[in-house]
Amino acid sequence: MTTTTPTPSVLAAADPATPGPQTSGRRRFRIGAGEQLRGGPFTYLALAVVGVLSVFPLYWTLVAASHDQQRVLDSPPPFLPGGRLWHNLQAAWEQASLGKALVNTLIVAGCITAATLFFCTLAGYAFAKLRFRGRGVLMTAVIATLTIPPQLSVVPLFMIMSDIGWGGKLPSVIFPTLVSAFGVFFMRQYLIEALPYELIEAAKVDGANNLRVVRSVVLPAARPAMMVLGMLTFVQAWNDFFWPFLALNQSNPTVQVALGQLSASYTPDQSIVMAGALISTLPLIVVFIVFGKQIVGGIMAGAVKG
Repeated sequence: MTTTTPTPSVLAAADPATPGPQTSGRRRFRIGAGEQLRGGPFTYLALAVVGVLSVFPLYWTLVAASHDQQRVLDSPPPFLPGGRLWHNLQAAWEQASLGKALVNTLIVAGCITAATLFFCTLAGYAFAKLRFRGRGVLMTAVIATLTIPPQLSVVPLFMIMSDIGWGGKLPSVIFPTLVSAFGVFFMRQYLIEALPYELIEAAKVDGANNLRVVRSVVLPAARPAMMVLGMLTFVQAWNDFFWPFLALNQSNPTVQVALGQLSASYTPDQSIVMAGALISTLPLIVVFIVFGKQIVGGIMAGAVKG
């Protein structure tokens, strides 16, 4: 029996690690399963610049809050923290009643976030997976409301709140924003991809009613998107100034309204204003630190399909 010995050229062609004549000795870069892309020096430099630019406003707020008015207005301004931080924090806390404002804002933002997650998830599930007459028309109407400027509804909304006796009270800020068109659209788009019809049908075959389907199938599937929507809603409600400024009075303010009172004088003390802004920012930082992992996980879950 005759045996054939493969030539070196045949072995090189059969071995993908050996460069063949068509590669001319050049290495082919291919990313296999489980491998990760590695950034170069330019990538780390760009990330460092973006990180510094993102953190700088918060750092400048800290620096300005730790000096007096004269030092903040000097040219050039200070770039290192001073020794008046605690004094300015106490002054801002007392002058703007930030304690009550923080409690009010926490109640408002918490209620709006919880209600938005509940109602928008249910509405998003209905628009994404349920079949009913007029679904397309209703979804178009919901999206169309995003094009209406909120300033157009201020006068009739203010009249309604005054007529039902909610003028100057927290319900006048909470109830008009319990549901958002953006939240409905966001949850609908997420559930279209993340919730297969087979899971819903399997739950119904097992005898689950609509409420059980929502509790056992829809909510677990929608949890990543709910974390993202909850964070966005909480930040928006916390930073809202226009409507709370009109609906509430100075004796029952939210944080942003209280900060407006600090800067409403003819010559406001910028160091105290910055101290108040620092106090109002700290709860948002704490929320992001606590729920940051879930929020980033929800964003990544929404970015990966299949």
